Amino acid sequence: MSDSPILFVRTVAKRFGGTVVLEDMNLMVERGSIHALVGESGAGKSTLVKVLAGIVRPDGATIEFDGKKAIIDSPSAARKLGISVVLQQPGQFPERPVLANLFVNREPVHNGLISRREMEARSRDLLRQLGLAANVHAPLGELGPGDRQLVAIARALLESPRLLILDDPNSGLDQQQNERLSLALRGLRARGMSVLYASNRLQDALAIADQLTVMRNGRDVLTKARQDLTASEEAMIGQLRQSLFPLPLRALSQHAGTLRPQITIDGLGGGQLSGASFIARAGEILGIAGAGAQDLLALLFGLKKPRQGKVRFPDGDGLPRARVEAAQRNICMISGDRGNGLMPEKSIAFNMANVVVGARSWGPRWYSQRSAIDRAARQIEALRIRSTPEMPAGSLSAGGQQKVAIGKWLEIGPQVMLLDEPARGVDIGSKQEIYALIRQMAASGCIVILHSSELSELTGLCDRILAFHQGRLAGEMAGEHMDAGKLQKLLAAGKTAGDERQASRESAA
Repeated sequence: MSDSPILFVRTVAKRFGGTVVLEDMNLMVERGSIHALVGESGAGKSTLVKVLAGIVRPDGATIEFDGKKAIIDSPSAARKLGISVVLQQPGQFPERPVLANLFVNREPVHNGLISRREMEARSRDLLRQLGLAANVHAPLGELGPGDRQLVAIARALLESPRLLILDDPNSGLDQQQNERLSLALRGLRARGMSVLYASNRLQDALAIADQLTVMRNGRDVLTKARQDLTASEEAMIGQLRQSLFPLPLRALSQHAGTLRPQITIDGLGGGQLSGASFIARAGEILGIAGAGAQDLLALLFGLKKPRQGKVRFPDGDGLPRARVEAAQRNICMISGDRGNGLMPEKSIAFNMANVVVGARSWGPRWYSQRSAIDRAARQIEALRIRSTPEMPAGSLSAGGQQKVAIGKWLEIGPQVMLLDEPARGVDIGSKQEIYALIRQMAASGCIVILHSSELSELTGLCDRILAFHQGRLAGEMAGEHMDAGKLQKLLAAGKTAGDERQASRESAA
């Protein structure tokens, strides 16, 4: 029995309406191993994870766990077997303390009272192992997306599962957090835990996996030990050898050369941001990175109040006072944190309509099912979303959900696009499509401001990059001078190696 796989899944099938999501899907996870599940957007990875979590009931499947036939018809059934699952959008309570989110409905009780001391003791070593130095008594909502993801993983590990299933666990993590997670998973494997690791980031999966299964169109098309995987087989993920930024940016930008709308920012401060002054022009993609960059986007969209400074938008007005006013002025905000932008249980059509109907200052102000379906059908075709307007947004892959989040804003014809990690957590194919769309919007005359923690994304996509160090603008890069190494130096130290050499020469003189 001990030599049998911990999980054996055969002939899983699932369709939503007329859309086939899983068909004859097979998977085997060995004991004490890390098994990566990879594939393009829409391949069916998240749906399979939800089947194993007891959230989605398959139309047909044979599932064996620990050598015995298992029926997983609810999340509680999965937990009883010893399966813990962390979804792409984990159910969390931002207003409640971190500690409460770690022990949802599992709080230890002594003499009829919840024991916070025991909760702290049980979670302390685990949080340290994951490198999460957070105040466990502070509200979860005060943490960034990456730290919230680590809290969700910690909650699953506190259940001491026999099989841990992670659905795109590193989508919100920076490089350091991702390395800590990888180290923690290797430690769990060494102690005998089995891990199923579904990810859109192929290189991360290859770096940590013992075995790997490739999915395509709801089926398993390849399963191999990591060391036996060839380069040609890696290409089955799809478009792996193509550049993420295949279109020459200058060719697109030339068409916008005569467009002059701009945002003028003078001494703006708020949150971590302090005294920022610059101009963002139509027809270019302006990248921003570092401490204070996200606060800048929040200020420009009316989510935060400024502490100082002035801003002038192309319409002649200053900062919006709220997100509704921003939308009415054709200022859009697209985040990689899809939980803030989508209602997964609602249809794609409903999600596509909630901006144009709720915020516009022209046309009908009521919801029309027919108009919503027409609107969604238009964006589904334009953005190549593999679904129909009536399907729940939550049934889509991460890439599909992000396209819905983008499509609903395109319906208002944005003049200013504020992008906060817009391609986070999606597969390579969806990244390419989102990047191409961003370039097209800039070329059509939009003012595009892009924040990203992936420096290669900034240097590959942007015309200019502003680097912020400790909330202050540390420097600007453009054209052939954009380099990820120099940018990292600016973000970390507020100056580049060239600046340091110049200062050394001046000091010596």
